[in-house]
Amino acid sequence: MADKVAKLAKQINSFAKSHGGAEAQVAYIGQRGARIVLVGEDGGWGDLVAPSYEIAEKAVETAGVTRHESFDGEFAAKVTTGTYEWKRMAGIQIGG
Repeated sequence: MADKVAKLAKQINSFAKSHGGAEAQVAYIGQRGARIVLVGEDGGWGDLVAPSYEIAEKAVETAGVTRHESFDGEFAAKVTTGTYEWKRMAGIQIGG
């Protein structure tokens, strides 16, 4: 387990370094484990999947980034979406 935590923490730190800092939210996704949603200070975002919620929590803690309980409010407002995301969302809405 420690190896998985260390690997995820390294990936979180790499993301944070590339985006001027980062904040995270951990969400349980069933048997697959947990999703770590990362939002950078520059508005960039990404995610990682951990094999368990416990591993995800420990990875975020080890990385030392701020963890949010939910993906809403000011935290969600930090996300910057680009042309790709808007086209993709529109495609989903119109059956694309």
